[in-house]
Amino acid sequence: MSKKILLTNDDGVYSAGIRAAYKSVDSLGDVTIAAPAFQQSGVGRSISIFEPLRINRTKIDGVEAHAIGGTPTDSVILGIFSVMKEKPDLIVSGFNIGENISTDTATTSGTVGAALEGASYGIPAIAVSIQVIEQGLKFDDLRDYEHDFEVGIKVVNRIAKKVLEHGMPENVDVLNVNLPHDVEEDTEIEITRLARKFFNMEVEERHDPRGRPYYWLAGDIIPEGEEGTDVHAVIQKGHISITPLSLDSTSRVDNSEIEKLL
Repeated sequence: MSKKILLTNDDGVYSAGIRAAYKSVDSLGDVTIAAPAFQQSGVGRSISIFEPLRINRTKIDGVEAHAIGGTPTDSVILGIFSVMKEKPDLIVSGFNIGENISTDTATTSGTVGAALEGASYGIPAIAVSIQVIEQGLKFDDLRDYEHDFEVGIKVVNRIAKKVLEHGMPENVDVLNVNLPHDVEEDTEIEITRLARKFFNMEVEERHDPRGRPYYWLAGDIIPEGEEGTDVHAVIQKGHISITPLSLDSTSRVDNSEIEKLL
């Protein structure tokens, strides 16, 4: 029986990255595409509970896809329960245009959020992102984004094939894959952990023509991380980073330490 694969992202259903993701898994089973109709970067695992959602059928390079009028998490939910009407054997979220590394992005990325949503139903999930040199590119209209995805396609194909055959390792719900911008066939792959921070947050205050303040959230990246982290691997060493993630965020602490606070 053919494997069922659900493909989503947060850059939008027309992004060049999702076309690359399709190429990475189309030989492995029946692929269903359900992704946000528009750019949804930075929404994390948010879910639409105060407004109705719509699904519009479209085509991407001749392949049928479903444009979801909501978030990446909404796309996974509707993809499973309304489009496929069954749980897939694998979810792939990406290719995101822009790296998703550190706890900063793991908790705010719609790409990772979609993968976590799928994993919450017991479905193996892979989130895949490609580093950009210019940070502003992450939020553009990415349907015409030019990049050589071929190495990334091969990497994801190899991982997805093995996950479909053998499942995830114990206690792993999501594999967060990040590729450096100039990834090559012989680029080293590192198994990493999340760096603590990747962004220095700043708040810029401006004023509208009536003198009322408004605010832009801004800040620069922190280009250095500890050895063994995803930031160190991708940004400092130019390696491919694969970080195993778990839905269980419980801190592994001696409970007696918590009892001291009670």
